[in-house]
Parts: sequence; C-alpha cells; structure tokens
Amino acid sequence: MDVAVAVVGGDEAALAEVAALTWPDTPVYSVGADRPVLDAVDQAGPAAAVVAVSHDVPDLPGLLIGKLFRALGSADLAVTPAEDGSLAAIGIKLPTAAWVAAAAPAFDTPLADLEHLKPRRHAIALGPGWHRLRSNADIARLDPGLEGWDATRSVLRGS
Repeated sequence: MDVAVAVVGGDEAALAEVAALTWPDTPVYSVGADRPVLDAVDQAGPAAAVVAVSHDVPDLPGLLIGKLFRALGSADLAVTPAEDGSLAAIGIKLPTAAWVAAAAPAFDTPLADLEHLKPRRHAIALGPGWHRLRSNADIARLDPGLEGWDATRSVLRGS
C-alpha cells in the first residue's frame, strides 16, 4: 500500500511544510477545496482503490483504514462515519462510479446525503465510527499511548 498526502489548496510553501512532516519520498500534492477527495483519487495514479483520511483524525487506527480497503471489494464507496454525522475517512473503488463522482464526497459531506444518493443497497460500506478533532476539548480524546503521539503533540504545540 502506498501513502500520499493531499493538501487542500496548498501552494509550494505549504506543500514543503507538510512534506517536512512525512516519511522521506512520500508524495505530497495539492487538491482543490471543492472536490478534495476526488482530486486526490485523480492524482493517486493506477490503483484498485484509494482511501482518504481527514486531517483532523490523527489517531485513526490503521486497522480501520484496512477495513475500508477490504469493503471496497464489493462497494463503490466505504466510509468511517464520525460522531457528528460527517466522515472521518472515505474510500473509493476505482474506476470511480458515476454516482460517486457526481456526489463528490468530502469529509464534511453528511453520511445521510450519500445514503440518499446511492443507487443500490450495498453501494456504501460503513466502517466503524470514529471521532474527529474539531475543538480544543476533543484533544483530550487522544490516547498518549498511540504510535505517533509525540509528533501529534508537537504539531498541536506548533513546534
């Protein structure tokens, strides 16, 4: 599985700043604000599926991402719903189904909207729910025992 980082509306300086936080040789590219997930899919290159994870989900376990990839064996779209009705992660099977392209799902797209648009019962697979960090109070939900906690704390401190 290859990993890349997509930055909404990122200019050269923003992309370089994000690249400094990633593993060496991790692709970092800019995507449009109006269709960030589909732009990321378009830039991913040849693949069977792409999973995009929101920037405000630093503690999403890799196992949940794997569940989305697995679900894309039979669904057009697989999502990890967030507690507020938005989406923490979005997986898209390639080639992208016409209804998914028309829906242009983004992390703030309500799951209910996608459910309304799906053309068949099993077109969307739901992974386990997760939380997003949307306020300072949400930071208390982070588990200091998770891998990457030191990096997350450093970013939150602005250092």
